[in-house]
Amino acid sequence: MNRICRTGGILLLLGVLSLGPVWCQSVTWKKVRVLVYTKNGKGYVHDNIPNAVACIRTLGQQHGFAVDVADQPDVFTEANLKQYTLLLFASTNNDVFDTDQQRLTFRRYIEAGGGFVGIHSVMGTERNWSWFKRMIGGTFAWHPRFQPFTVEVLDTRHPSMQGLPKRWQKEDEFYFTKEMSPGPTVIMASDMTTLKPDEPEKIKTFGGSYTQLYPSAWYYHFDGGYTWCTTLGHAKTDYLTDELFIKHIFQGIRYVAGQVTRIDFSKAYADNRDSPIR
Repeated sequence: MNRICRTGGILLLLGVLSLGPVWCQSVTWKKVRVLVYTKNGKGYVHDNIPNAVACIRTLGQQHGFAVDVADQPDVFTEANLKQYTLLLFASTNNDVFDTDQQRLTFRRYIEAGGGFVGIHSVMGTERNWSWFKRMIGGTFAWHPRFQPFTVEVLDTRHPSMQGLPKRWQKEDEFYFTKEMSPGPTVIMASDMTTLKPDEPEKIKTFGGSYTQLYPSAWYYHFDGGYTWCTTLGHAKTDYLTDELFIKHIFQGIRYVAGQVTRIDFSKAYADNRDSPIR
């Protein structure tokens, strides 16, 4: 069992004054089960997916949590999903469900208190479904070519950022997002000024009002569930050899697993994929 506590903000507890938000997690890994979902719709499919699956399986073996893998949406039934602490979408892209009933089941899982971890091109998943885009924080807009840039941790106290460098040099795809949701809390950002200056107009256009730091990882307690997303993760080798990136992914999983208590579909309220959010 891992227990992680971070304090900050202003809190009076048992006569002790501490500053900042309080993060306290206890994860009993033998009770955690993760479903890694890898289906892609029509369009570009990342070659990193097999390595991402291997990475999560290895993390499961190392830490003692169960990992199942699926690439078809018939797994999206309430009877099946209730066994999972979290669903992890590994570089999914475009439409990954075959029916709106499957979309509704996914949404009801989140409403039931489920967890979600999204990696890299998850930002391009279900681009025509407003609820899903709001859940993950937006949808993919554009990225410059694969290159080195600097990543900066914004909240060093957050459990998923534990032990990462304050500034981190990463070679990856720098994702820009559109239709941004105002809800997620950004905990890591990429530095636009460290991109190669060969596409300045596109960077300015897609960067919008951002002039230096641009969101690259965030968490969101949304519609009853708990989500964590990172836009990093393009290179397939990172999932097997980049210890810092692997730590980044594991700590996202650990954070979400620490939030989820039980999956209770009696709390789910949506009767179609686009039901108004309560």
